[in-house]
Parts: sequence; C-alpha cells; structure tokens
Amino acid sequence: MSTSERRAAEECERLAAHRPQDREELLLEAADAWQEAGRPERALALYERLLGPGGGGVQEPDLVDAFRIGALWDAGREGDARAAAEAFRKRHPRDPAAWNVVAEAFEDAGETATAAEWYTAGVTHGLGAGTPVTADAVEAARDGFDLETLVLGRHRVRRLLGFPHDDWDDTADELHARRELAWLGHARPLDEVHDPVRLKRAKDGGAEALDAEIAALTDTRDDASAPGAPRTTCVPYWPPEEFARLAARWPRTAAAYGENHADHRRQVERTLTELSEEGVPHLAVGHATSAGLEAHAQTVDAPPDTPDTLSSYATELARTGRTIAWPPPRNGPCWCGSGRKYKKCCGNPALT
Repeated sequence: MSTSERRAAEECERLAAHRPQDREELLLEAADAWQEAGRPERALALYERLLGPGGGGVQEPDLVDAFRIGALWDAGREGDARAAAEAFRKRHPRDPAAWNVVAEAFEDAGETATAAEWYTAGVTHGLGAGTPVTADAVEAARDGFDLETLVLGRHRVRRLLGFPHDDWDDTADELHARRELAWLGHARPLDEVHDPVRLKRAKDGGAEALDAEIAALTDTRDDASAPGAPRTTCVPYWPPEEFARLAARWPRTAAAYGENHADHRRQVERTLTELSEEGVPHLAVGHATSAGLEAHAQTVDAPPDTPDTLSSYATELARTGRTIAWPPPRNGPCWCGSGRKYKKCCGNPALT
C-alpha cells in the first residue's frame, strides 16, 4: 500500500467532516486516493456513503455510482458489479461521463464485447436516440468531450474484437483527425493507433520492439528535414486571458482549440493522453500567448492563424524549453496553472 496515498485519503476524510461545503469533492478525492493505495473497499465505502440516504445528496449521482461500480470490480466483487451495472442501465442516465466510467470498468475487466455495448449505449443515451452520430453533432453537444471519449472508446474495443468498420467508427476517425490536425498539424490514422496487432507486437516484443515503435512514431512527427529537430511533442495550451485574446483576434483559430476555455483544457489533456497511448515519447504542454504567436508568425513570414504556423509555433515552444513536462505527478500541481493537484484538476477530467 502506498503510505502517501493512504495519508492523503485519511486527510481528505478528516477535512470533509469540518468543511461541509466541500464534503462531496473531498470524499471523492479520498476515494480516489484509496483506489491508488490499493484499497478499493475503502473507496467503495465512501461512494456508498455519498449515495446513501444519509449522504446529503450529490451533484452527479450517476457519475458517483459509476465510480462505485468500478470499485466493486477492483474489490473482486464481480457479481455485485454486474448487478449494480444492470441497475445503472435500467435508469437510462444521460450523463456520458458516467457511461464511460462503467464501459472502461468492463474493458479493464477483460469484458471487451460487453464494454463495446456500453460505449454504444452511452453514446445513444448521451446524444439522444435518433440523433445522427456525426463529428459535428458530438462536438456541438453539451457534453461533447465525454461523448467523444465514448465514441473513441467504442472504436478501440471494436478494433480489438475485429468488428468491421461502421459509420460510428468513421465518426471516431473524423473526431480524432480534427483534434490532432488542429493541435499538431498532422494526424496518425485512428485505425493504426488502435491496431491490436501493433500493440501486441510492441508488448510481446520486449524493450527492443517498444523502442522501435517509439522511434517510428518520432520519425513521423519530427521534421526530418531539420537537423537536430526536437523530439519533444508539445501541445499548446492557451491560459484563460490568452484564450480570450486569441478568440478576439482569430476566432476561427480559437474555435479549433475548443468551444470555450474549459473545453480547451479538457481537449489538451485528451490529446496528450491519446499521444501517450500511441507511444509518443517526451510529451509536454506549451503555454502559448498571442504575442508569442505573432512574433513567431513574423519569423516564419506566414499568417498567424494557419495550421502550419500554429504547428510550427508549438514546435518552437518545445525547442526553446517553454514547456511543462506531461504528465505531472498526480499529487503535483496541475499543468494548467490552477494551483490544484493534477489528479484533482485536469488529471481527472470526469470531475472538472
């Protein structure tokens, strides 16, 4: 058991008793710490306490219940986890984040086919039955980030199962390509990212196979024509005031980074997570500024709001070291500058 995580969990529980206004947040953080400490039964007790008749009510009961289902799996209570998941499904909740948590719990338990069903049901409930599942519809939805997570998760498990590509998988491809093109100026096909053969080869081939995979990814992402090109892959982050300046001067460019600043932060974390899952090494967040973008655009003699300029600006941020290595320690300060712990902030997007 991790002593630091145990102490963090105990401290959060203690604070929750004295700060009722922060009770839900603190108990959820305590439950997360107990999970990290390898004590899912302690986390489970806190989730059930929050959901119980004396729990005082929670803002997102379906999400808390989803966390509870995951804790049941982690505690080895498979029968209870299945029963709780069935009860969850019968309520037909609309929260896509909650559906995603349960789908991932089945996926982690090796129930890949069941996970595919949950990802599919989550998209239907979150987007609304009868709504076409298109990239535009997902991005325009109120919970677009969580819906995108479900669509991408569905694509991933269907690739593992060897299912044929369908229209929703086309939507996943489009969402993935839009984000990577907007952030990095290039995109690796999602079918390749989720290719089970590639992943198995890298896993079974040992360190040499993994090194070869990382080298191949780096070669495709670095500018091979530039000697000594940086190997760090930088995703630009626009702090609130800079995001506002970007939106005022180049609204179409700002829209590519997110509908609003909260969405922008979540998209940064999502992009970095996916790059990490691809095996891309040396990831970092670059704090971008409109003044910096303008200066860079003058240097390369190009308009500031083109994809090529934005991509080369991210590369320049990495080259000059104006970045924060990602991911930060879970108990360290978040990369976004909020002052909160990473695991409590951008490291836990379901709770932001």
